[in-house]
Amino acid sequence: MREYKMRRGEELSERIPDMEASVESYFGPITNTQEFKGSDLYVVEEPDNPVFERVVVGAVEYSGKKDRLAIEFNERPAQELIEMDALDAAEEAVSLKNEFLLEATGRDAKSRRESMKRDVEDDADVPEA
Repeated sequence: MREYKMRRGEELSERIPDMEASVESYFGPITNTQEFKGSDLYVVEEPDNPVFERVVVGAVEYSGKKDRLAIEFNERPAQELIEMDALDAAEEAVSLKNEFLLEATGRDAKSRRESMKRDVEDDADVPEA
């Protein structure tokens, strides 16, 4: 499960006021919920795009901090997509992921990568207890 921060000064609830509707419009009907760090995330068991086997997404609330977007994409193996003759759906799947993440976080793919690198570097600087 990956977590994404919003841009400075922005809140997830402002960027996506209706998370349920946004998830359904990008990925398909929500079939379940899943608990993650005390928050309920939406689960799409049969996404509209055949590249995805399952999508889990939602807001993770932290006490005293801004909410973060948590998301997990389970994708089918390339061989399975070839057998399904669904390789053309792969390009659409990448676009769906990037468009959703841009709408939710206000950051493009390059900014998200740089932010994650900084988070990993910051975690490496923290001594273990």
